[in-house]
Amino acid sequence: MTKNNTSEKEFWKYIRSYLTIYLLKIRCLSPRTIDSYRQSITLYCSFLKEQNNLDFSKVSFEHITRDSVLKFIQWLRGRDCGISTCNLRLSALKSTLKYCADEDISLYSIYQEIKRIPLMKAPRMPVKYMSESALKALLSQPDIRTVKGLRNRMIMILLYDTGTRVQELVDIKISDLHLKARNPFIIVTGKGSKTRSIPLMDKTVAHLKDYIRRFHNVSASGSSNPLFYSIRSGIPHILSTDTVAILLKNYGEKARRTCHEIPERVHPHLIRHTRAMHLYQAGMPLSYIAEFLGHASINTTEIYASASIEMLHKALEKADPELVNEIPLWKDEENLKKLCGL
Repeated sequence: MTKNNTSEKEFWKYIRSYLTIYLLKIRCLSPRTIDSYRQSITLYCSFLKEQNNLDFSKVSFEHITRDSVLKFIQWLRGRDCGISTCNLRLSALKSTLKYCADEDISLYSIYQEIKRIPLMKAPRMPVKYMSESALKALLSQPDIRTVKGLRNRMIMILLYDTGTRVQELVDIKISDLHLKARNPFIIVTGKGSKTRSIPLMDKTVAHLKDYIRRFHNVSASGSSNPLFYSIRSGIPHILSTDTVAILLKNYGEKARRTCHEIPERVHPHLIRHTRAMHLYQAGMPLSYIAEFLGHASINTTEIYASASIEMLHKALEKADPELVNEIPLWKDEENLKKLCGL
């Protein structure tokens, strides 16, 4: 067996161990997150095949150099990948190589070389969220005279009230609800199988009790049955995240006909952003919002720390109420004439 064949086998042995053991069983990452790492590695191998005519089976650590990775980033940009996507792919490669270096010290120099490649600076985009009037317009769209309309309204109410990710929402079971507690709450399972408790508002508790009475057997209380489901061939099935995304998209398009504040694209994560921004605007500290949303780092939550026009106006009003309440020059007829040179 040649040295190259050995290094190729070693490369794929570490990759397999990284994806199927380290990420899955040690770090307990979600299948979706692991798939993102897998895609990053696959894309790099696809780049090597396209640029160097190198088959996947021939890839080894020799083909991971600073120059090659930099060209890989340029290749991604040429495929219309955004800065955040490129940074995600680069971070995945760094994480993979760190694991390999921890397993084999001889690979440490390769890891250090790639680790020093800086991430691209991405412009900070303002968080998109809905106003309270837009949210009310959206929540009024389901026809609650129908079974599906009742279920869909409950989905949107709970999605907003808890600020959950859509996957967390569809994974909720009846046993996760604690509606009889002194302070009602719900337990959700987030990224990395981490659980957190989220308090429920009184109105949401009332909606949930009515929903359970209509959609679940009384004996199902405390069961492991999914909270939200659809009936196919007479059998209840857990809802898919795509189903929730489609119903929000359809309701959003319908609501936009009467409320122009509704964004062009309504999706589950927009509801999560909306809840977080409303909490921030109401004065909740970012550390509390981070815990509420299940963020591992408060740095992730800082995207909500931007003042809206309304928040700025209120701050100015407190600082100098006379200045804010003063009648603008252009609204006074005499001053308007002077401004226009009349």
